[in-house]
Formats: sequence, structure tokens, C-alpha cells
Amino acid sequence: MAEQAAKVAFVGLGVMGFPMAGHWAQAGFDVCVYNRNGARAEAWLERHLGRAAPTPREAAAGAELVALCVGNDDDVRSVVYGVDGVLAGLAPGSLLIDHTTASAALARELAEACAAQGVAFLDAPVSGGQAGAEHGALTIMVGGEAAAFARAEPFLQPYARAARCLGPVGSGQLTKMVNQICIAGILQGLSEALAFAERAGLDGEAVLSVISKGAAQSWQMENRGPTMLENHFDFGFAVDWMRKDLAIALDEARRNGAQLPLTAFVDQCYAAVQEHGGGRWDTSSLITRLRKDG
Repeated sequence: MAEQAAKVAFVGLGVMGFPMAGHWAQAGFDVCVYNRNGARAEAWLERHLGRAAPTPREAAAGAELVALCVGNDDDVRSVVYGVDGVLAGLAPGSLLIDHTTASAALARELAEACAAQGVAFLDAPVSGGQAGAEHGALTIMVGGEAAAFARAEPFLQPYARAARCLGPVGSGQLTKMVNQICIAGILQGLSEALAFAERAGLDGEAVLSVISKGAAQSWQMENRGPTMLENHFDFGFAVDWMRKDLAIALDEARRNGAQLPLTAFVDQCYAAVQEHGGGRWDTSSLITRLRKDG
């Protein structure tokens, strides 16, 4: 007799969650989805085998694992708690994974709430953007117990290029903060460099072709450098989302005493981009501020 497919639920079908849940369906899991905008869930069902539930509680009912990927701390709380929340539907022995980029404090709060019900919890923010989600090539930074991570690994594999447990609950979110701090600094440096090249009268494409082969090379240079030269920003990870992530990192730094002067500066540069209508532009749009102010 064929083995019964694992019953799972995915809550949040945004630009990341939609394809991530799709990879579960393609892997043969019994998938139930929930999204606050029901039309998005219907669109998912048009492309994948599965079911949609009218509430997070009903999506979680009977699932051995539930994953979340929503906007921020408050959004997570809105789908986890309450009579219609995920926790109301999860049975003891099940596992909740939060892929949302949120605060480490929220991760610890959720872990405590889950433990009270006999539910395991992992904070597991992702990196790789929409393209990574669509191609099943996300990097997943995980916090939680090793045993819970071992249980989760088969469910992460369909959309992960790499997944690693980095320590206790909260470690995943803290590592994602490290990731975003790095990206912000790299993009500011790349923006200044390309704006400098333009002012110096250099051929930007030729410059990139050379320096991308040396120590200055980065993923951002390879993937965003050419589009920055073309003034093309209507794709990728939005400025609004980056500012949300940087706010989380800056708040954590105030708590733990870390100094983030460059991150604070880049956050204000992104604020300037927002003021000029670029909130939904890709994060590489930092260069527009340098071109405008010059």
C-alpha cells in the first residue's frame, strides 16, 4: 500500500510563500493553504494540487507541520493567535515554522506559546528573493532545537538550496539581520562606485566586466550591477521590505549594544528613495539618490 502523503499547511501566499507552497505540492505533500486575500489562494489552486482553508486554524487542523511567510511581527501574531489562529488548530507533537523575517523577540515568544501546547517551533527566515523561491534555491537560516530541525529538513528541501540550524530559537532571525546588514552595505558601496564611474566618464559595462573578476566581486554586482547602469529597478526585493528588515536589525542593535553606523546611514538613504516614490523599487535603487543629488 502506498505511503500516505505528509499533511502540511502553508500560511501566507505572497511573492515568497506562493512558490514555496507550490514546491511542497510538486514534492507530493498533502498541502492546505491559507491567505488573507482569498483570491490569491484560488490562484494558487489553479496552478497546484491542494486545498484552501478559510482560516489559519482550519488550515493547520490535522497538519503535522505548518509554515508561515507573512509580512511582519504583527502579521505573524494575527495568523498564529486567537480562536481562528494556527495554534488553535495545531495538535501536540506538530511543528510550526516561521519563514517571516521578523524579530528575535517574536521568535522566542512564539516558541514559548508553542511549547505550552506541545508544539515544536523553528524561526527560519529565508534569503534569495522571489527568484530563489520560484527556483527552489533559498538559503534558510534556522533557530531552534536540533531535533525539530531534523524533522523539518525534508520539508525545507523542496525550496532550499541550503538550510542550517544556527542555534537556539531566535538565531535564525538574528542571522537574517546579519544578512541584511551585509546586503545594505554592499549595495551602498556598489551604488557609490557605479555613480563615481559615470561621473568619471567611464564605460560602466566595461568597468563591471573587469572588476567583477577580482576582489570586488559580489552577488549584487553580478546580478544588479548591469540593471543599475540601465536604471532598471522594477523587480526584486523592494525598498519597503528592506527598510522593515533594517528597522528590526537596528532595534536589535540598540538592545545588544552593537554599533551599526553604516546600516543606519543606508536606512536613511532608503528613506530618501521612498520619499521619491521608490518604495516598491528593487533595493539596488540606492544609486538613484546619488544620481539625483549630484
